[in-house]
Amino acid sequence: MNYEPQIEQETERLAELAELAGDLSAPVPSCPGWTMAELVTHVGQTHRWAVHVLRERVQERIWSRQVPSGLPEGRDGDAGWLRAGAAELVRTLRETDPDLPVWTWGPDRRAAWWPRRMAYELVVHRVDAELALGIDPVVPAATAADGIEEFLHNLPSAVWVTRRLAELGVEGATIHLHATDPADAAPVPGGVRGEWTITQGPEGRVEWTRGHAKGDVGVRGPAADLLLLLYGRRSPDALTVHGDSALLTRWLTTAAF
Repeated sequence: MNYEPQIEQETERLAELAELAGDLSAPVPSCPGWTMAELVTHVGQTHRWAVHVLRERVQERIWSRQVPSGLPEGRDGDAGWLRAGAAELVRTLRETDPDLPVWTWGPDRRAAWWPRRMAYELVVHRVDAELALGIDPVVPAATAADGIEEFLHNLPSAVWVTRRLAELGVEGATIHLHATDPADAAPVPGGVRGEWTITQGPEGRVEWTRGHAKGDVGVRGPAADLLLLLYGRRSPDALTVHGDSALLTRWLTTAAF
């Protein structure tokens, strides 16, 4: 899938929301402690981090804060700075061989990992900005289904999350997600309907499979709501939950990143 147009569209939407907000000191409730300015700065810094990794062919972990932001000391970014960073990111992605070996925090140590990650970083934070402004976010079903897959693909490699999951004491627990969109609206690889089962393994390890199954807890709803649920941007109360709802709440609180 070509994620560069999605990055461009989501960046423009976030920049417009920042301009609509006007006062960038406004809080972002779904990111406790953050203001709109800090949200914009985080996203723009993440874009510059990805550019640095790809252009410098970085092979070892580097934190986003280690990469120059181009901002004066102590200043946050604005809509123009956000757009400029995204444009540089898209240029870099288009110029980079997808098979180039580079550092990632996910399971794929190739440049091809970065476009999809950057796309969903933007989707989630665009939703944050909309929620902060009282706007009901819309995520197309196909985008949401792919976002769920991207989340689950990367989750086992998110060691800061799996360490927390290891402390839950729920080894063997299963969570089933069932997208209620029409099958052709939220497709997943292999033509399988939008259903996923997450299994909590030993020492915080996470495994997942596609397809219909029964879990200790099941969640049904539109793919967009399931995606936002995984990221902690939607309450389980907004979906249909069957089974151990307490397990779901504990797992979601721990697994969101």
